[in-house]
Amino acid sequence: MVGNPDFLTGTGQDQAPEFQELESPEGELHLRFFVPSGNEFALPATGIREVISPSPDRITAIPNASSLLLGTLNVRGRVIWVSDLGQFLGDVAGLNTDRPEIPIIAVEDQDTMLGFAIDRIVGMDWLDVEQFQLPSNVPDSMAPYLRGEWLIDKESNQFLRLLDQVAILRSARWAA
Repeated sequence: MVGNPDFLTGTGQDQAPEFQELESPEGELHLRFFVPSGNEFALPATGIREVISPSPDRITAIPNASSLLLGTLNVRGRVIWVSDLGQFLGDVAGLNTDRPEIPIIAVEDQDTMLGFAIDRIVGMDWLDVEQFQLPSNVPDSMAPYLRGEWLIDKESNQFLRLLDQVAILRSARWAA
């Protein structure tokens, strides 16, 4: 078989050009997730360093740190500050840490890494950023960190909001 000259050149009777065209998805890839209040958000996949689900006992509380921070997490020798994203965005209720695992989305900007602790991950989805609109009817605590939103369900007035992870990382609220 290998000695057959048609095998080496890729020609022959069994080499019919039957290529299946794959459809390219519309938009950009985003990670969709929920915070404890039930609000759904998305982050661009290109801005996410990694997604992990450690047990709560792996997060080390830091005394006298911002109340928005749950603590630090050591991931492969790198220390990541872990925040309660829902509270950062203005949720009254804190994240339930009494569970086996906490989903954390690690984002990075200029050597600063921060983990967003969230309620649950929906999954990855291709979203058309040209179809989103400017945020409407959002709390002032959330508005500076939104790029836009998509209307998911008109009847229930449910939105999927696109977060700006760099604005969150650079926020002065972390010093409070």
